Amino acid sequence: MTGSQRQATLAATILGSGVVFLDATVVNVALPRIGAELPSAWFGVLEGEAYVYNGYLLTLSALLILAGALTDYHGRRRLFTLGLVGFTVASVLCGLAPTMELLVLFRILQGAAGALLVPGSLSIITAAFAGEERGRVFGLWAGASGATTILGPVVGGLLVDGISWRMAFLVNVPILAVALWATLRGVAESRDERATGRFDWLGSAVIAIGVGGLTFGAIYGQQREWSDPLAFVALAAGALAAIAFPFLMARSSNPLVPLHLFRSRNFTVTNISTLLIYGALYVFLYFAAIFMQGTLGYTASALGTALIPGFLPLVLFSTRFGAAAARHGPRWFMAAGPLLMALGLLWFVRLPNGSAPWLLRLGDPATWTPPGSYLVDVLPALLGYGVGVMIMVAPLTTALMASVPVENSGVASAVNNAISRVGPQLVGALIFVAITASFYATLADRVPALDVSSPQVRERFSPLNAPAPGVPPAQVAAAREASTDAFHLAMLVAALLCLGGAAVNAAGIRNGHAAAVTRAPGSAPR
Repeated sequence: MTGSQRQATLAATILGSGVVFLDATVVNVALPRIGAELPSAWFGVLEGEAYVYNGYLLTLSALLILAGALTDYHGRRRLFTLGLVGFTVASVLCGLAPTMELLVLFRILQGAAGALLVPGSLSIITAAFAGEERGRVFGLWAGASGATTILGPVVGGLLVDGISWRMAFLVNVPILAVALWATLRGVAESRDERATGRFDWLGSAVIAIGVGGLTFGAIYGQQREWSDPLAFVALAAGALAAIAFPFLMARSSNPLVPLHLFRSRNFTVTNISTLLIYGALYVFLYFAAIFMQGTLGYTASALGTALIPGFLPLVLFSTRFGAAAARHGPRWFMAAGPLLMALGLLWFVRLPNGSAPWLLRLGDPATWTPPGSYLVDVLPALLGYGVGVMIMVAPLTTALMASVPVENSGVASAVNNAISRVGPQLVGALIFVAITASFYATLADRVPALDVSSPQVRERFSPLNAPAPGVPPAQVAAAREASTDAFHLAMLVAALLCLGGAAVNAAGIRNGHAAAVTRAPGSAPR
């Protein structure tokens, strides 16, 4: 491969997968304007906004493993190109959607196309690069993902406020055009040359039901505060399909996910630690954003600025750790990173009520406790957390992709991506139940006159959020104390998940080529 082909491959994979991550964060900023401007015959405003956001995540998660297997089976360049074209078309349709219902439909299609891009990008990198260079490229890939997390809300806010919410979708088009040009110019075709026979469509359907059911059940249950039985039906269907899937794979002559992959110690351990660590990542990002705005009083723009130190190390230095993991082995990087993340999250556990800078506070200043210091109460936690993420992400990806044969890299990366999306949703849903119970128990203790089981009270007070206007100052103070206690609980659980991930990696990951799996003699190719 020539130098220009390497550069084109790098540009194609980073831009192609980066736009998938960017679209989640950019569109999130545009949701209030979408709800205000788009007519809808079926959905209420908040319900429509939720489906616009979650419809994308649902199909993206549900189809990841199918998409990864297809890239190995039919060709990585071919399926990646199809994903780029599909994502472009869906983005244009989203940007031109005349109603909320059509926008939800087009977002579902966008998620399906995105499922081809994320595992496809990692499998293309695995096939095109080797050794320390591959680790460095994985670092660049991880850094670009972190950059989209930082830039997404900023870019989205500028486009939505300066032009239109439709630009949140149409901005994808020039990015995808460059990625498509780079793919056609420089990406070499590769596939699993041993893949023969019929593709495993039954396995595809079962795993889509499993991942989709668990994802939908977690999202819908949390959205409805677990009052709708449909969430439990979806979770049960997803769980049954997920349990049945490995038995189906063991009986199939051409399994969608070859079970021999799990004979690799590093592959199995990496997926277990992904479940734990990415569960902690989701808990931090989701609950910290709500708490810092709703309880501490940060504005949306101030929150985005305040969180930058948590992502900046990943953007700036992840390539070095990816290369170092390829050179020295990933084990201790994968153990030290989550340990530092846990220390940062534990610093949040001591966060007092009132650490937003006073210039960024909202509401009546008389109802606030004396403000703390961002430099003392928030920044050290963000830095510890961010440095831990920087040390962990690229080595984890390097360990994962080095643990499987190149011919199975697409489905292997898809399995890990599915775990990193479904697992956190389930963990977040469980923690949501816990912090909700903690919040209302503390509120009832502080204000015994309130009936916290009353729907009217729950409309005025919700975990981590600011109380409704007109609430007496004493009850506002009690609600903020209750939210602070609930946030401490969420961060403590997230820290414990990181510590669990660090322990699993320290005990389970092996350095060196011996960790890579080889195809068992006589095993059936997929």
